[in-house]
Amino acid sequence: MPCNHMSTLISAVQNISLVSAGELALASGAVCALLLLFKPLLMGLGRAAMLLVRPKLSKEEQLQRRQMRDAMLLKRMLNSIEGEPSHVAELRAIASRV
Repeated sequence: MPCNHMSTLISAVQNISLVSAGELALASGAVCALLLLFKPLLMGLGRAAMLLVRPKLSKEEQLQRRQMRDAMLLKRMLNSIEGEPSHVAELRAIASRV
């Protein structure tokens, strides 16, 4: 007789775990469906948060940053090839146009 009670208890535990696993699967499916439904809204909120943290530069600021980066690149190139006069003259001509 005690063996019969034990098997009933084991089957009850297995049924509870199956029910809880089913509920977990349904809940995770519902969350995934909501995320897919609201994906454009969530993406927009993420982009807005990024703009708050790191604002976009204006066209003039982008141009100034690009020119500064180019000038620094030319300066590094000039310093690295000081031994070759023809290259140095050519780079200085390019730098004067920028």
